[in-house]
Amino acid sequence: MAGSFSQIYIQVVFAVKGRENLIREQWKDELHKYIAGIIKGKEQKSIIVNGMPEHIHAFIGLRPAMAIADLVRDIKNNSSNFINEKKFVRGRFSWQEGYGVFSYSHSHIERVYNYILNQEKHHAKKTFKQEYLDLLKKFEIEYNEKYLFEWIEE
Repeated sequence: MAGSFSQIYIQVVFAVKGRENLIREQWKDELHKYIAGIIKGKEQKSIIVNGMPEHIHAFIGLRPAMAIADLVRDIKNNSSNFINEKKFVRGRFSWQEGYGVFSYSHSHIERVYNYILNQEKHHAKKTFKQEYLDLLKKFEIEYNEKYLFEWIEE
């Protein structure tokens, strides 16, 4: 019997609702591990999860049977429930609608891993808005500004 083989790597980027800086240093590692666990629980490969106080990057080895939209929906729903159950924030936590997803070849794994690993260093030079718009331009993704994240003036 013939098998199915694939090599799909994606980076998913999504933001806290209202782009508020709600992801705190004291619990961000626990959140990142939880998100990695969601990805693994969906039988996908979590390569790295990291981010900043207002957004998350997840680098994932994707199996073709999993729809990206379903995976991101589950990551966002389950992680926001986790944050709310743990009472990490006052009030109700939620992610903004929408996300960015970008695909990479095997030869880019190390570079993308290091990029996500070094988010703090990277964002010392560039805002999240600049980073996100740069990704859209780099991947030649057409967009309408009104459908992007709600931006906090930085």
